[in-house]
Amino acid sequence: MKKVEAIIKPFKLDEVKDKLNEIGIKGITVSEVKGFGRQKGHTELYRGAEYVVDFLPKIKMEIIVSDTQVEDVINTIMQAAQTGRIGDGKIFVIDLQDTVRIRTGERGEDAV
Repeated sequence: MKKVEAIIKPFKLDEVKDKLNEIGIKGITVSEVKGFGRQKGHTELYRGAEYVVDFLPKIKMEIIVSDTQVEDVINTIMQAAQTGRIGDGKIFVIDLQDTVRIRTGERGEDAV
């Protein structure tokens, strides 16, 4: 099993979620996060004063999938989240040692 974490632009969430649903992904955890990469934030003007906004709003999606689904999930997220502009995000793939469903005690892929 793998954990796929994707950091995407907030306005792309619905599109990515719908596309993942189309390929059979039912469970997604979503968090509103802030961060920056190469963008390094931007400068804004507020009441005549200029200030730097270092951390930009992003969406972090966490998806647990079987090893056979990983490439489909990555490709789907890339296609749906891509705008072609800086700050489109990143995808991380992490090996999972185990998963346990609290309610039933099921383990591994049965718990997903």
